[in-house]
Amino acid sequence: MSALESLLKALEDHWSHTIELKRNEFLVKKGTVHTNLYWIEEGSVRVFIEDEIEEHTIRFGYQNSIMGALDSFLNDEPTIFYIQALKKCTLRVISKEDYLAFINSKEAYQDIWQKMLEDFVIQQIEREVDLITYSPQKRFERVFKRSPQLFQEIPQKYIASYLRMTPETLSRILKNLD
Repeated sequence: MSALESLLKALEDHWSHTIELKRNEFLVKKGTVHTNLYWIEEGSVRVFIEDEIEEHTIRFGYQNSIMGALDSFLNDEPTIFYIQALKKCTLRVISKEDYLAFINSKEAYQDIWQKMLEDFVIQQIEREVDLITYSPQKRFERVFKRSPQLFQEIPQKYIASYLRMTPETLSRILKNLD
């Protein structure tokens, strides 16, 4: 069982409530202090930032993943991220205070949380290396190998943004797979 699966099982009775998001609805908007964590029971979301020109997708969440504005969760300051539903979503909610009380209630839970944070850092390092080092084709191959579910759950235009390529480039890469 993965660290995430262990945590979700242990947290089963600790979520405060459930919310529903419609397609394209925002869970989190830039500039807000947003310290809740969410377990995605159903649906998918994207995490993105924007500059003067475009949006930059940096992460996705789908069924059985935990999501939140991690920057705001960790420092209690306004987030730089948007989190938007890509499909209708059902999310279970836990406040930072309740989550930390739960995590701190047992050393085993602290260890799981530590492992999840380590996994997250490793994922971010892999993504950074991919973006700096590899060609669009190689970025696609590496992400496809790590996260094949992504290509079943997420619209191609957002995957292209995540891979830092145009939708046309991604389309050519996918066409060449056939």
